Amino acid sequence: MKFLVDMPLSPALAAWLGNQGHDALHASELGLSAAADGEILERASEERRVIVTADLDFPRLLALTQLDEPGLVLFRGGNYSELETIDRLKKCLESISIDDFPRSIIVIEKERIRQRHLPL
Repeated sequence: MKFLVDMPLSPALAAWLGNQGHDALHASELGLSAAADGEILERASEERRVIVTADLDFPRLLALTQLDEPGLVLFRGGNYSELETIDRLKKCLESISIDDFPRSIIVIEKERIRQRHLPL
């Protein structure tokens, strides 16, 4: 699976995903450190990457555009340490089929993980 980890999250998360066998890049590696959300969405769509973020604007953008991809993994509900993001994403990858990621919004919270299929 291909992932684009957005700026609100640590590059360590992209490195961890890479160590798990995924093709994962942090936005800073792609020169997208100061990019608008729309630009990140466009790049992820072009490269068929699932966006991993804590930015609450992405679900709204996907709803407004009625896109059925790229997929989105959204961390909600507070600040997460690097270890917490890795732990919660690991649980997410274990509980949701990897085939569902490209066409879903997956919301990770401290106590639960929710999935909704695209388009919204």
